[in-house]
This record gives sequence, structure tokens and C-alpha cells, in this order.
Amino acid sequence: METKIPSKNLSLNATQAWKECLKIIKENVPNITYNTWFLPIKPAELDKNILKVEVPNSFFIEWIEEHYNTLINKTINQVLGENGKLVYVIVQDDDNLDLFDDVPIQKKSIPSKPAEEEHETFLNPKYRFDNFIKGEGNQLARAAAIAVSENPGETSFNPLFIYGGVGLGKTHLIQAIGNKIVNESKNKKVIYLSADIFTVEFVEAIQNNTVNEFSNFYKNMDVLIIDDIQFLIGKEKTQDLFFHIFNTLHQAGKQIVLSSDKPPKDLNGLNERLISRFQWGLTADIQPPDFETRIAILNNKAKSYGISLSNDILEYIAYNITTNIRELEGCLIKLLANASLNSAEINFELVKKTVKEIATVRETNISIEYINKVVCDYFGVDENKVREKNRKKEVVIARQVAMYLSKKLTRSSLKTIGLHFGGRDHSTVIHAYNNIDRLIEEDPSLKESIDTIRNKIELGL
Repeated sequence: METKIPSKNLSLNATQAWKECLKIIKENVPNITYNTWFLPIKPAELDKNILKVEVPNSFFIEWIEEHYNTLINKTINQVLGENGKLVYVIVQDDDNLDLFDDVPIQKKSIPSKPAEEEHETFLNPKYRFDNFIKGEGNQLARAAAIAVSENPGETSFNPLFIYGGVGLGKTHLIQAIGNKIVNESKNKKVIYLSADIFTVEFVEAIQNNTVNEFSNFYKNMDVLIIDDIQFLIGKEKTQDLFFHIFNTLHQAGKQIVLSSDKPPKDLNGLNERLISRFQWGLTADIQPPDFETRIAILNNKAKSYGISLSNDILEYIAYNITTNIRELEGCLIKLLANASLNSAEINFELVKKTVKEIATVRETNISIEYINKVVCDYFGVDENKVREKNRKKEVVIARQVAMYLSKKLTRSSLKTIGLHFGGRDHSTVIHAYNNIDRLIEEDPSLKESIDTIRNKIELGL
């Protein structure tokens, strides 16, 4: 539910305007995100419909624009009107955060009367194929993206329509296409933008009576990359204009790349003729990353920051954050920030605390790590012993009970459960489950013990 802002807010000062923005933002982001990334921002100046705000460093800008650009744009438009703009001003020297110095600041506004001889691509150079982690859930989309980048407009993948949930790498992949084309074909005109920015700029073109120039600019592109195309839903005039731009580019053999949170057929509220055209080429989805891919993503990201994390730490994060790459990266960034700003060592306790703050999706809110802890506490066994090749009876029973309850109480795969217990394979987990299942029938006292443990786990005791 959107917060309603009265029209008189256009007369507010900078502090009041940003306060209204924060009210909307707080309703749409987790508390930890709001406190960490938005509260530190300070209003500086409001000049007509341009709000200047102060941020500590360029990393703040990069993180916010990457994760919440759409929300920011909608909020500013709601508070300051359709022509509202937000401008960031850095008030601290980035030298204090060497870890993040390589993060570029991206401009986001598009001129309503762009010059034909040169234009800004709005691509973020950090999005490349070489740092996009390949996994089972993105193989088709990645392969198609590479094919398009090598022969734009000359494959049957036109348009290339990539869809998937939030934070799975769609923006990374489609911008990687643009960056590869720009780097290898200097004469190609490439542009990337989100559908909501396209809409805002179209409205501005209507107000400035420059719709023809606006339309011709995009019709002259060799590669048009539109992110979050679902934001055209409900905007009939914008859809009509985009339909004509699409037709012109496609008929001229130019490449069109689109992303969305849903496949074309599920974009209810979008014009049927647009949906039909979106299905002309290839539609590829991106699924949540599997455990191995999550480990690879975390490892790659950590290395890009020049740090090395132990396998235990990487596995713990990957076990507990399972559906969203942005959450994986956000957890790592938060971990680095906590360690660097507090001069603290990155240890398991800090990792657990950070994961608890970041994770929004947990396996039925019960982790394998927690199950293992409760089981080992009950049997008086060291948690680390169950991960080792230890054949002592009490350790074997604790390990098998923990595996049994992990299968019962989480949605984790047999492979994931086995990896948690010292890298054992799925057959070991099956054996443990079947053995405990048999022993419960034969030994009422064991059944009673397992029922007690299960109650403790489910009650969070």
C-alpha cells in the first residue's frame, strides 16, 4: 500500500521532502536495509524538483542504485512530481574505504533531446560475463546472452527475453551483453535503461514537445536493452510508443534484449501485440542458484574484494541464504562493513549475526546448523565431532539423528544435508534416515528422545 503524499509537498524544504521519502522507503524495505543504507543519508538542498542528498561515499550510491533504483525513482516521483530528481553528493573521502574504491558511480538520467553523434550507454562496466557465475539455473540464459553479444541482431534470439525472480542476476546478464558489444564493436550504438526510466523520460518528452526526437533516438540504436519491462504495465501511451520502436528495430535487424520478473504470457495488463512480439525470439528463465553455485558466487565476490573466507563460513552463508543472489552479496557486503568499520575479525560468530540480520528466506525458519546444535546439546556431543570421521557410538547416533531431523524439518536436498555433515554423500543421509526410522520402531526411549529434541527445535529452545 503506497503512502499518499499531498500535492502541497512541492513547497517543502529539503529536510521535509526527504522525510516524506523515508516514510515511503521504510514501508518497502527490510528494517536492516532501511537503518543501514537510508537513515545515514542526509538532505542537503531542494531546488524546485531536484533534491540533493549527502551520502558517506560512492559505495553507498552504487549499492542503493543497484538494489533499490526503481523504488527510489518511484518515491521521488511521488513526493516531488513526475519531473522529480534525486542527486547524490559525497561528503566523505572514498579513500577511507579502499575496499570499495573500484565501484563506479553511474548516471541514471537520460536527456530528452540526445545528440545523435554520441550518447551515454548507461551500462555499468562491472557487469561482465567473466564475473557472472554459471550454474544449473542460468545455463540457457547465459548461453543465449553470449550468443547475442557475439552476433547482435543476427541470431534467432531476437528479442532475447530473460525472466526470473528478484536478485537472480538478470540485470547483470543483460548488461554483460551490452558491455561485450561496446568493447568489441565500437561502431555499435548500445543503450541500457529500465522501463520505469523509459516511462519517466517519455513523459518529459511529451511535456517538452520532443516525442519525435525521443522516439527517433531509440529507433537509431543497434542494441536496445530494457530492464524490468513489466513496469510498462498500465502505461498505455508508453506501450504504444515502445511498440513502434520495437517494430522499427526488429525490422531493421537490430538487437532487442528485455528482462522481466515473469514470462511474457504472465504479464497481465500488457498489450497483447507486445506480448506476442516478446515471444518472437527466445524466452529464457533464471532459477535460484543451487548450493554449489551459491558457494561459487560468494567465493568470487569475496576475491573481488581482496579477501579470503574459509569454506566453513562460505558454506554457512550459502546454507542459510538460498534463493536470492542479492541477499548473498548483501550478506557479504554487510559482513565486510561490520568487520572493517568495527575493526573486528571475520569469525563464525560475526557471520552468524550478519546472516541473521540479512536473511529473509529460511528453510521453514529452521536451519541444519540449528538442528545439529540442539541434537548435539541433547546427547552431550561436540558439534564438530559429527562432521568428522568419528565412529564412536554416541557420535554416530547424534549424527544420524541430526540427519534424520534435517530431512524431516527442512526442505534441504539430501546432497545439501550430506555436505553439512562433513561432506558426506546423499546415500549416507538415506542410510542414516532409514536406520533412525527403524530404531524408533524398535526402541521407544529413542523415539521419546527424538520427540523431545524435535519439540525443542520447533519451539526454538
